Parts: sequence; C-alpha cells; structure tokens
Amino acid sequence: MRLSAFLLNTSAKIEYYSRFSPSPLSIKQFLEFGRDNACEKTSYMFLRKELPVRLANTMREVNLLPDKLLTQPSVRLVQKWYMQSFLELLEYENRSPDDPHALNDFLEILIEIRNRHNDVVPTMAQGVIEYKEKFGFDPFASSNIQYFLDRFYTNRISFRMLINQHTLLFGNDTNPAHPKHIGSIDPACNVADVVNDAYEMAKMLCEQYYPTAPALKIKEFNAKAPDKPIQAVYVPSHLFHMLFELFKNAMRATVEHNEENKDDLPPVKAKVTLGKEDLSIKISDRGGGVPLRKIDRLFNYTYSTAPTPSLNSKRVPLAGFGHGLPISRLYARYFQGDLQLYSMEGVGTDAVIYLKALSSESFERLPVFNKSAWRHYQGGPGADDWSNPSKEPRDASKYKAKR
Repeated sequence: MRLSAFLLNTSAKIEYYSRFSPSPLSIKQFLEFGRDNACEKTSYMFLRKELPVRLANTMREVNLLPDKLLTQPSVRLVQKWYMQSFLELLEYENRSPDDPHALNDFLEILIEIRNRHNDVVPTMAQGVIEYKEKFGFDPFASSNIQYFLDRFYTNRISFRMLINQHTLLFGNDTNPAHPKHIGSIDPACNVADVVNDAYEMAKMLCEQYYPTAPALKIKEFNAKAPDKPIQAVYVPSHLFHMLFELFKNAMRATVEHNEENKDDLPPVKAKVTLGKEDLSIKISDRGGGVPLRKIDRLFNYTYSTAPTPSLNSKRVPLAGFGHGLPISRLYARYFQGDLQLYSMEGVGTDAVIYLKALSSESFERLPVFNKSAWRHYQGGPGADDWSNPSKEPRDASKYKAKR
C-alpha cells in the first residue's frame, strides 16, 4: 500500500472509531468481572474495540489545538506514540480470540503500548512549556489548552486503567505483595495506610531538598462503623498519586513559610472521614496559604510557583511542571469524585479529596469527541460581562453638584 493510501485509510479508521462514545465502567463492574467471571476472551473482545475508541476520540481532538502548539517537537512525539499504538491495536480488529496466538500476542502488545505511553505526561508538559516560552501567553489559546489537557489526561488515565486490569488479571505481572487485589483495585483498601505511605514518600523527597520535613498527624472518623478503620474499594495507586502531590505541596509550603523555625515545624494534618455517600480526605498545612485570586491558577497546566525542572535530570522534582495538582484532580474526578482547595492567606491551606463511598456509584468520567467539544475550540473569547476595576480611581469631586 502506498504511503498516501495508507495515511488515508488510517485517517478513515480514526474517524470511524471516533464516532463511537467510550463505554464507562464502574469500579464495581471492574471488580465483579475480575473476581467472579474473569474471562480473557471476553476482555479481549471488549478491549480490541474500546481501546481504539478511546484513542480515536482523543486523537481527533488533539488536531483542534493551536497549530503553533502542534509543531512543538514534544507534542509531535506524543502524537507519534498515539498513532503507533492505534495502528497496533487495529491489527486485532478482526482477529478471532480463538486464534491460538491472539490472546498472548494481544497481552504483549498491551504491555508495549503501556510502556510506550509511560512518559506522555512529562513530554506533553514539556511541549506546553516550549510553546509558552516561544509564543507567550494567549488567553484564548490557554483556555483551549486547559480544556484539552483535562480531557487528554483523563483519557490517558482511563486507557491505562483498562490495560492494567487486563495485564494484571491475565498476564504474569501480578503483584505478589498484594495477592488480594483484583487487577489494580483493592477491594479493602485501608485509606490511612495509603495516607501514611504517601506521606513517607513525600517526606523522603522533602528531606532531599531541605534539611527537615514536617511531621504528620492523622485522624479517622468512620460514620458507618465508628470502631473500625476506614476501608474503600478503590485503586490504591490513584489515591497514592493524589496524596503524594498534596503532601509535597504542603511540606514545601510549610518548610518555606517557617524558615526561621525549622526545628519546630507545625505538623501536616490528615483527616479521613467516611459517610453514607462520600469518603473524604483532608490534608491541612500551616504553610502561609494562597491568596484567593491564585487558587484557580494552581489548577492551570501552564502555572507553577516553582522553577521548571529538567526532563533529563535524574533527581525527582519536588515541584515545577505545573501538572501535579490539575492531574491529581483528574484522578479524583475520574471515578466521580473531586479535589478542592480551601486556603486562608497568612495561615495555611486545606486540600480535600472527595471519593464516592459506594463502588457502584464510582463510574468512569470520560471525555467524548462530539460537536459540543468541537465548538469549544472554535468560538473566540467572549467579552467579559462583569465590570473591571478602573486603572485610576476617579476623582469624585468632578461630579459635585452645583448649588
């Protein structure tokens, strides 16, 4: 097949699969399939269509980004990875699960795809940084980039969730340290344990940058069973990711705000609560807080209060890409939860993770490429329909009534 015909055929396939909406699953469905009736052929039949659908939806949307961003080398590299993975999945489009080698080949290709996409987040972050440094800040383009990245990274979280479930259930990479896990899901995830693990990891990183780190105080409030530790049906790696990011921010703020008293730092406090509908985790620090006008910026992918780290550095950055908080919020929202910040400038910040208490209500929240999404990229920035403060205070004496 000539190159032009190949590209035309590939483009048609992407358009075809993007016409389908993704099929969101709940944590309960993931759990029941893996626990009761895990069938590799069933998973194969579902994934060989669902994975290309999720890829195609995001691949169609990426082309609506500003041309100047799409020309950045890092962004083009990410596009290349996605195209390669899409083409590899198409090889199984009509391959029968009864083919003696199909299931094993599919498993191996999923692992290759997952490994290929390991660095999507820092690479895309680098592309955004390259674009910002070359072309500066454009409010309309920035709004579109923010909208796209929220959807793009959510799609990636869901893509990896599906791959991990299949490879952990039917492959040889099952974690022997967690034999009771169903794929990547812990049916009885001890939330306080994950909080402590995330704190210890963040503490170790903090002590690499500073000579100290604040202590942790943790409390649990279980409204369902007051005398028992709080457990949840959840993905521990997702929860760890969110908590690790919040602890990093809390520790950095605490140490830098209390530079003159590093031997007696105020502790970071964690409060874990379980109610009928919500499982909530609050991380509180005394790190000086953030002004109200900056709260929304903390969830912007092009904003960070720390210097931009190098992608080539072997040292794990404490902060700097500006992706930590917004992606952590996507992890929370992925299964219908949320992550919110409440800050008091001069005192400190409370960060609250909200998760669904019931696994049956924890459905995937997935982006869909449709006309509504398309229109979001086409409209220009609208005029502000609220008053703006005057640059110079008016001289009220000019309007004094004559008597």
